[in-house]
Amino acid sequence: EVQVVESGGGSVQAGGSLRLSCTVSGFKFHDAALGWYRQPPGDMCELVSTISDDGEIIYTDSVKGRFTISHSQDNGKNTVDLQMNSLTPEDTAVYYCAADGNVAGGLCRQGGYWGQGTQVTVSS
Repeated sequence: EVQVVESGGGSVQAGGSLRLSCTVSGFKFHDAALGWYRQPPGDMCELVSTISDDGEIIYTDSVKGRFTISHSQDNGKNTVDLQMNSLTPEDTAVYYCAADGNVAGGLCRQGGYWGQGTQVTVSS
C-alpha cells in the first residue's frame, strides 16, 4: 500500500520561506515521478514541481528560481521536499504531494497517490 504524508506549510509574510516535506512509502521511485501540486482558492490545480528517477526536474514557470525540489531515499521510504523562498501571495494554495500524480478537469487528486494536502498562506 502506498502512503503519502505531507508536513510543513503554514502562514508566512511575503518574501518569507517555507519548507514542505513529504514521505512516500510503498512506492518505487523508478516507476514514476514524485512531486508537488497546488490548488489556489477558486482556481485550478497546477503542477508545481516534479522529480524523476532519471534526474529530470520540472518546475512551473512561476516558481522557477524560487522553489527547489529534492529527493532522498532510506530503507525504501522516499522523502521529497519542496523549499519555497521569496514567497508571494500568489503562492497561497493547498499544496499536495503526489506519487505518479494526475490532474484532470482542473482538480488535484485525479489519479496516482496523493497526500491530504497542506495549506500555505502568504500575506502581503
